[in-house]
Amino acid sequence: MEHEALLRRAEDLLRRCEKSNILTATAFLTPAEQAAAAQYLRGRPGCRLRFHGGGADCERRVAFFLPDWMEEEDFDPAGSISALRIEAYYGSPGHRDYLGALLALGVRREWVGDIRIDGQTAWVFCLPSVAEQLAGLEQAGRVSVRAAVVPLNQVPEPERKRRAVQFTVQSPRFDAVLAETFRLSRTQAVKLIAAGAASLNYLPCLKNDAPVCEGDVISLKGRGKASVAQIGGQSRKGRSFVTAELWE
Repeated sequence: MEHEALLRRAEDLLRRCEKSNILTATAFLTPAEQAAAAQYLRGRPGCRLRFHGGGADCERRVAFFLPDWMEEEDFDPAGSISALRIEAYYGSPGHRDYLGALLALGVRREWVGDIRIDGQTAWVFCLPSVAEQLAGLEQAGRVSVRAAVVPLNQVPEPERKRRAVQFTVQSPRFDAVLAETFRLSRTQAVKLIAAGAASLNYLPCLKNDAPVCEGDVISLKGRGKASVAQIGGQSRKGRSFVTAELWE
């Protein structure tokens, strides 16, 4: 089973949270791993699962299991996620340069979250246990850099560019929404779904009639991804209005 080790780990963390009544957390998870964990744990009595990557719209996020005494508004990821600010000199390393340099320091991929680059400055989310180790980074690619641990609330939020597309469908099922979002014919959408090229909430979906809901994320290999912002209202012909946001 795909993600079997992760799901066993999630089960263990949930039980530890319930037994000891403490906050427990995974390492950073990919979007697909997050979706698998959420699906596996859905409906579990007493399971208070939350995901956070250190900032808004992070793709790699930590799964947190909240104890019953902790109110959601009191949950602060700063105790479980650290951040680095990395300044580059005489060059602008790319994401691959930074990731390769960080992993070369002896850390595992799941200990490092998203890497955001803004010109010659990079912001990196990581587990607190490796923050000081990563702060020793001196080179990314061929460029000299200087890193320092910074408070999580000092990491600026990126400006996300999303383009809204609006359309109507007979029913908000996967093949229909996929076709309209990415401007495909229904036949093309069905073929791509059958080929395993389309995902719903970061998991491959082979069901044309899988229901799509507000907040869902759909993606298509080679075409990008989009979130379903709104489903509501009907046209005179009884078709449902849908607004999706393409991530650019």
